[in-house]
Amino acid sequence: MNETLKVLESRRSCRKFKPDMIKDEELKAIIEAGTYAATGMGLQSPIIIAVTDKAVRDEISEENRKIGGWDKGFDPFYGAPVILIVLANKEIVTHVYDGSLVMGNLMNAAESLGVASIWIHRAKEEFESDFGKNLLKKLGIKGDYEGIGHCALGYATEAAKGAAPRKDDYVYFI
Repeated sequence: MNETLKVLESRRSCRKFKPDMIKDEELKAIIEAGTYAATGMGLQSPIIIAVTDKAVRDEISEENRKIGGWDKGFDPFYGAPVILIVLANKEIVTHVYDGSLVMGNLMNAAESLGVASIWIHRAKEEFESDFGKNLLKKLGIKGDYEGIGHCALGYATEAAKGAAPRKDDYVYFI
């Protein structure tokens, strides 16, 4: 089996990250892979916000926690030191699909480099709120963007579990 197929079969979501920052060259490679995701008509509707500043990361985590309704102190990013936030231009009809493909590329690229990942939701709600709108404004990002997801990255504290068996009725041939 080739390496790409091995990565696609072995990637699992991580819910326990070490606090260690991932290597800069790994982060850059993961982000670059995200920029090569397929997009509708090649319009490249998504953007990626790379959050490595712990204070900002913690603010985003707290906002996400509130949206999710968890108790104070819970970290919905499971301690991951890096958050890649994918947003996509709402004016492009394929924006949600485009952003989802970027998320997939980010997670699979991370796996190929030995970096653990997990897709965390509630980016849509975050960037519909004043919190998210203010963050975009601080970054000088203009446009009408929808939050697609957060790709939390870091090194896992333990090895990933194996894949669950695939369901029998997953694929139908005609």
